[in-house]
Parts: sequence; structure tokens; C-alpha cells
Amino acid sequence: MKYDYRTVLFVSDNRRGVVHGFSLFSAIPSLRIGYLDLLALRKSNKGGGVGAALYRRVQEECVNLKLDWLFFEARSDRPDLNPEKRILEENRARMRFYERMGAHPVINTKWDQPRKANAGHPYCLMVDPLDREDWELDLATALPIARAILKRKYRKGMTARQIEAVLNSFHDDPVQLRPYRSKKARSAPGITGISDDKKIILCVADRHEMHHIKDHDYAEQPVRVSAILEELEKTNIFFRVQRRHFSDRHILAVHDRRFFNYFREVALKIEPERSLFPDVFPIRRNVGIPKNIPSHAGYYCIDIYSPINRNAFLAARDAVDAALTAAGTIERGARYAYALVRPPGHHAGRDSFGGYCYFNSSAIAAHNLSGFGRVAILDLDYHHGNGQQEIFYRRDDVFTISIHADPNFEYPYFSGSAEERGEEAGLGYNLNLPLPTGIDGPAHLKVVKKACQRIRAFKADFLVIALGLDTAKNDPSGSWNLLAEDFYANGKQVGALHLPVLVVQEGGYDCSVLGKNAAAFLTGLWEGASAK
Repeated sequence: MKYDYRTVLFVSDNRRGVVHGFSLFSAIPSLRIGYLDLLALRKSNKGGGVGAALYRRVQEECVNLKLDWLFFEARSDRPDLNPEKRILEENRARMRFYERMGAHPVINTKWDQPRKANAGHPYCLMVDPLDREDWELDLATALPIARAILKRKYRKGMTARQIEAVLNSFHDDPVQLRPYRSKKARSAPGITGISDDKKIILCVADRHEMHHIKDHDYAEQPVRVSAILEELEKTNIFFRVQRRHFSDRHILAVHDRRFFNYFREVALKIEPERSLFPDVFPIRRNVGIPKNIPSHAGYYCIDIYSPINRNAFLAARDAVDAALTAAGTIERGARYAYALVRPPGHHAGRDSFGGYCYFNSSAIAAHNLSGFGRVAILDLDYHHGNGQQEIFYRRDDVFTISIHADPNFEYPYFSGSAEERGEEAGLGYNLNLPLPTGIDGPAHLKVVKKACQRIRAFKADFLVIALGLDTAKNDPSGSWNLLAEDFYANGKQVGALHLPVLVVQEGGYDCSVLGKNAAAFLTGLWEGASAK
């Protein structure tokens, strides 16, 4: 701020370093304006929406900085000042773009006269009122702004007398702005202080409701998603995207093909309203390869709680798509993304399902991100993330951490001890942090801080959170006592890592507080990541 302005650069790129365009603007708080110096695009990106996204990002930053106006210069589209037809058409197209974004050219002044400082080209002074409906640019406000722009930009190309001549041509009070000429021209709607690139990307497994087991004791119900969405919609920090479909190869990268084929073929043969609960669980030693028939379901299942039915397969498949869609936004440059999915996935191993989990969406998304950098998975569910542990147990590019209830008294019982640290290349890249019953928020936060220290030491490029909300007080599947403020504190601690974060929904079954706790964690994550 030495010269009373702050320069801000926004770049549109991807994580491979390909730059699509950039905008450079100066915030001048003493005049309460922003000045757009440059808006530049790669030739191949023109017309693709990048320019509009960059311009809108500047508008949002101006509002966020409590500025009243955005000024800039644009080549004049007056025919009498552009004798060359090609140049005139280019200038008209550029002016239509700025009008669509909400800017007006100032008229009835000498600003747009050709001059040596602009290599003989005529430029208009453009004014964007930043979506305010009731506004006027009075002369007393406009003159100091015009003087500051001319002196800053043209101090080497214009004499003091030439600058004063332009300023003296401002006679109208209020300053006159040219009405829109384009039929599609409009002011940019709903500019807020939170830009889309700062929001949490939200992708919902939108067909999850088909998976509805109406058994009295089956807690994994559709209302879980609607309870969370209801609370998220009360905030303005989420930007929702549509779920995309991905090929089966992403699932087969972490799950056994025989298991996948069995689940698909048997599930799709079952009538939609019927469910198959496995009841025979053979010890796998000295057992032949199972056939794709319902009676062999127990070969792949780890408990009696997880039925196979047609819609369980379809909903689990959609959950994978939602997680991969959210992961894709992280890979392309988003800071945070949340895949709101059901059924959960973190108990699904390479060739097994259980605990309401069929495909391990968190692990599938983490494996996908591992193609672009080092990944850490932090499982915050009340129950051990045995699926991720098994899938990545011999790998050193994905660091798996699970904070959970001690398996000596909680599901899944046979995994999750502190001694399980990984094998072969993965030795030291699996961390279990089992805890006793009755844990409260402050005690849990201490362990989250320890996990975050290990993630920093790992030097992860991406973080995947397997977000279980069954750590809440009075959750029917847990014994801990976390409240909304504790979820917020945990989210803020994780956000302070300043990593690109993908959150995938796992457990949590007390729907009276489920949405409140999810919103608290994600708000904490967003605020923690936004803090300097």
C-alpha cells in the first residue's frame, strides 16, 4: 500500500500449470475503487467463458474489499474513430462483452480521443457499478478518480496540460454513462463478497433415495442426506455441481474384479424391493472361488448388517461417481469439495463389503488423486476405516490415518490397533489412533491436531477426509460426545493445513443434529483454510 493501492492478480489455470488467462487489477481504498489493468486470455480460450469468470472474480473481490466502483479502459467502438472495419468489429465485440458483465462507457468527454500515449488508438473510460441498483457517479466523485487513473497510467505519455484538458471535459453532473446497446446486455446478477472459487464445491449423489432399506433396525436411511442438505442451504459457502458418470475402471483400480462382478450381477438380478442378508460367512482358507449366486454372498461380506439388493449397488455406484466428480474439481484447481453420498464406503475393502459400505468412495477418489501428487486420507468416523487401511496398506504414496473407537470394544473389531502401521513399501504410512469410550470434543481435538502434524510431515499434496458424524453425542452407533462447536473446531484445525481438501461423507445417524454438525465441520474447514 506504499502508493495507496494494492495489486491483485487472478490466474485461471489447472494443476498441470497450463494458464488459460489472467486478470490484473488494483484496489484503491482511498477512492473506494478498483482499476482493472489487464484481462488477457490464451487465443484458444476466447469465447469459452474464461474471460467472464476472470472478470466476475474481479467484481467479487471489489465487493469483498468494500469498493464502490470498478474502472478500466477499453478500446472505443465509435465508427468515426475506427476507420478500419476489422478493428471496429473487434472493438464492438469487446464492448458487448463488457456491457454483458455490467460496465458502461463514460460519454460526453474527451477521454476517448486518440492520443500518442495510446499509439493513436481511442480508449473509453469504463465504469462498473458492481451490480448496485441505485447509483449515480457525481462529478465530485468522478474527477479525483479520473485524475488518479490518468496520472498513474499516463504520467510518462501525457503532459500535465493534456491531462487537465481531459479532466476539464467532464461537465455533466452526474457523469453520463452510455446506455447498453446490446440486446443481451445486463448487469451481472447477485455479485457477493464470496466468489465461487472460494466456495466449497458440493456434489450430491442425487439418486441415493432409491437405496431405502425399510427394516426397523437399518440406520442408513435417505433422510441422512436431506438433513445435511437442509443445513447447508442456510449458508452461502457452497457451489453445487452435477454428478458425472465415470467408468468402472476407477472402481477396479482399488476393488477386486471378482468381487465387483459378483456384487453387480447378483444385485441386479434381485427384485428392487427385496434384499439379501448374508448369513453364512465361510473361513476363506480352503474354500473354492465363489459362484455368482446369492448363497455365496457371505464370502465377500464381513457382517450381518449389509444386505445386497439392486438399489444398494446402483446407489453405491452413484456415490463413487459423486466422489470422483468432487475429486475432479480438486484436481482442476478447486480448494475444497464435499461429496455428500450414501451409502458410506470406508468399511469396504479390496474384496469385501460391510458396515453399510459396498464401494470405498473415499479410497477410489484418493487413488484417482494420487496420479497427481501425494495423498493423505484422514478418517474421522467413529469406526475404524478398515477399508482404506487394507487398500493402501502396502503403498507409500497414500498416507492413511484413522481416529476411531478402540476395536477392542467397537466395530469392526478385527482392525484398527495402533500396531498396524503398514507393510512393505507402506510401512509407516498407516496410522491408527484408537480412543476409549466417552471422549469429548477437546480430547478429540488434541488427537486431530496430532494427525494434522503427521500430515504436514508427510508433505501431502491433497487431503481426503472420510467424514463420519457418528462421533456426535447421542449418536446411536457411537459412544462419544462431540457437539457442533467441536465439529467446527476440528474442521478449522484441518483447514489450517492449507491443502486442497476433498470431504467424502461416511457415517452419522442421529438426524436431529446431523445437518448441524456437518455444516459446522465444513464451515470450520472453510474458515480455517481461508485464514492466513
